[in-house]
Amino acid sequence: MLQQEMLQQDLWILVRIAAAMLLGGVLGVEREIGRHSAGLRTHMLISGAAALIVGLGDIIAQHFTQEQYRELLRVDPVRLIEAVVAAVGFVGGGTILRSGRGDHVRGLTTASSLLMAAAIGIAAGLGNYVLALGASLLCVAVLAVFRRFERAVVPPKGD
Repeated sequence: MLQQEMLQQDLWILVRIAAAMLLGGVLGVEREIGRHSAGLRTHMLISGAAALIVGLGDIIAQHFTQEQYRELLRVDPVRLIEAVVAAVGFVGGGTILRSGRGDHVRGLTTASSLLMAAAIGIAAGLGNYVLALGASLLCVAVLAVFRRFERAVVPPKGD
């Protein structure tokens, strides 16, 4: 691959990372407003990392399609997605706290929003911007709108 083509590919991946971070930031702002443990920067970084990993998958696949490597390695893009999900599961697990009294668990929604941020990053990393934007808007609707609905309908949890 020529230097010019590599530069163009890198710049295109950076555009995808920026889009992922912007859309992940939409989720992070909602979490930040609610003063949750993972906010704007965390969601942006997870979305951006997912997009970067997908972009690196493209680079790796192109690199190993060269004649000298063709028979040595098969690139499986699904394994990259599995790695993103596993890593986010680890980060999300750190946001979940169980109270010593009773069965009160906190942080499940934050962990779920981090997983969604990663999925949005994967979509943006693949260049599916409409899907990434739509998923971001749906997620914000669930987080913001349904929080108000939940407070109005569900009685507060007591001891």
